Amino acid sequence: MEKKGKTTTKKAAAKKSATVKKTAAAAKKVESVKSVTVKKAAVAKRSVSAKTAAVRKATTAKKVAEAKVVSLVEHSEKYDVEISIVIPVFNEQENLETLSSRVLDTMDDYGHSYELIFVDDGSSDRTPQMLRDLFKKRSDVIRVISFNGNYGQYVAILAGFEHVRGGVVVTLDADLQNLPEEIPDLLEKMKEGYDLVGGYRKKRHDNWFRTYASKTVNWFRAKATGIHMRDHGCMLRAYKRYIIDEVVKTRETSTFITALAQKFAGNPVDFPVTHQERKAGDSKYNLYKLIRITFDLMTGFSLAPLQAFTMVGMTISFASLIYFFVEVFKKVVGHHHGFGLHFAFVFLLLSVIILGIGLLGEYLGRAYFAVCDHPRFVIREILEKKKSEKKKSKTKSK
Repeated sequence: MEKKGKTTTKKAAAKKSATVKKTAAAAKKVESVKSVTVKKAAVAKRSVSAKTAAVRKATTAKKVAEAKVVSLVEHSEKYDVEISIVIPVFNEQENLETLSSRVLDTMDDYGHSYELIFVDDGSSDRTPQMLRDLFKKRSDVIRVISFNGNYGQYVAILAGFEHVRGGVVVTLDADLQNLPEEIPDLLEKMKEGYDLVGGYRKKRHDNWFRTYASKTVNWFRAKATGIHMRDHGCMLRAYKRYIIDEVVKTRETSTFITALAQKFAGNPVDFPVTHQERKAGDSKYNLYKLIRITFDLMTGFSLAPLQAFTMVGMTISFASLIYFFVEVFKKVVGHHHGFGLHFAFVFLLLSVIILGIGLLGEYLGRAYFAVCDHPRFVIREILEKKKSEKKKSKTKSK
């Protein structure tokens, strides 16, 4: 009996010892789990803190960037749309469909309200009918102004300027040598605070005559007028509305728009754009038109030609006086031979006089047209959706 009691006691002690060990192991395991959980929580907390700091930093950077960037259209409530695109068109039936499609796709994707104004400068091909068809398809954004005759590219642009409704105005040629897809690039550049973004052609694809003639006119314009811009011949340009309003107020008959707008701009910038070869249609510029542009530049923005002519006249007068005394001296000493040199000198004087009369005629002609106040153009037809109709369509869409 005693042996049995001892055996039972030993078993009970062994069981108790095993239970204690199990309890200790379980406690140890619980403490280990708790420790791991605490460590994980600490790591997670640090991760959340890092993410929060990163978000705060990004938010701060975004606010700073937004503070630096000026909105595209200030006081947008004053305007019916944000962007007006003006395109002068003259006999461009080969390019018109592609041009309109690319401009519409680009501006639809850009996400700002816009209008597209085509100005038909007296086209004699299928262009007028094609413009009517385009208006029927997209009358929500397209407007068409048609002249009764051909008045020139710059006058057509002026007509568009007088009818724009947007806070920012973009001009573009219809020949597709400048890419419509680059319009948003100019507008994004304008958001940096510029009031005029003028495109300049990085690599020109015109014939040698147009290329070097344009470079010559650019150089002469900078010297004669003091208006500095990289490429006055590139029509892909973006303007703030107040510049356009000032251009319209001038009421000039032969306005060189790019130079005039540059003169009114407070913070202009040049912007590189792509230039392609004309793939369809013919260029509307010739030697005469380039000469006309040069004269418009000379007489429209500066008195330098008249002043230069005065200096030339003074120089020739002084040279003539010296020549007179030289001829008198030759006659006195007996070395006077014929009149060939005399005739050459007279012809030189006559050519200078004729040039001067031409310059004076340019200035007087501009003054004459300004006094007469003749209309710069006559509009035959305007196709546009009335404002009341636009408001109704907007209400329905809502």
